[in-house]
Amino acid sequence: MIRTVFLRVAARLGHQRALPGDLRIWPRLRPTSAFGFSTDSLLSRFCQKTDSKDYALPNASWCPDMLSVYQEFLEKTKAEGWVKLPSFKSNREHIKGLKLPSWLPVTTSDKSGGRLFTRCIEEEGKGYEYAIFFHSSKKKSICLFQPGPYLEGPPGFAQGGSLAAMIDETFSKTAYLVAEGLFTLSLNISFKNLIPVGSLVVLNVEVEKIEDQKLYLSCVTQSRDQKTVYVKASGVFLQLQLEKESSH
Repeated sequence: MIRTVFLRVAARLGHQRALPGDLRIWPRLRPTSAFGFSTDSLLSRFCQKTDSKDYALPNASWCPDMLSVYQEFLEKTKAEGWVKLPSFKSNREHIKGLKLPSWLPVTTSDKSGGRLFTRCIEEEGKGYEYAIFFHSSKKKSICLFQPGPYLEGPPGFAQGGSLAAMIDETFSKTAYLVAEGLFTLSLNISFKNLIPVGSLVVLNVEVEKIEDQKLYLSCVTQSRDQKTVYVKASGVFLQLQLEKESSH
């Protein structure tokens, strides 16, 4: 099914052919420097004030390590260039005034009630508790992640897929803010150690390079003291410009 969708998109974009193993779906756009939105403008829109709930704020379920490191990075936002990103229930709330490219076959409306996978568990402390800090000039993000019991795999430990989703989410926010990276093209993960439920892990994400409309990112997930590495990962994201919504 996924392959069929990719082939249809490739045909929509006017490629001459889409051979097995060579599903290059991105259209030939302008150079990165000519994209319509700078990192500053994307960040300003992403962090715009809203009445929507910010889920990336401390709550009673956060463990002491999570609270402590959060406060450390909150201090760094005052002078060291870090920005604490809000986290709403849907990406629609982060890109108000913009929309996905019109050639994408979006089937749900803005009133569909959809929400981010990593914000699908409403009860505090049971699922994904996380906060992301972003540094524009360094092209880096730090995600503080505390997996809840509803993310359990082996008894007492987080299921591997839950961490993969958290890495993908942090990659996506970083790629979007750095250079309008919109879609995951590949995600490679190497698991090193199990993560206890309710503990803090720190995701260190960095954009390694931008080339041929693709952003290449890396992630090292480790303990607060950096003595335990849980996961090493890399990902590639498609760079694609959003469109402005019609004022009508």
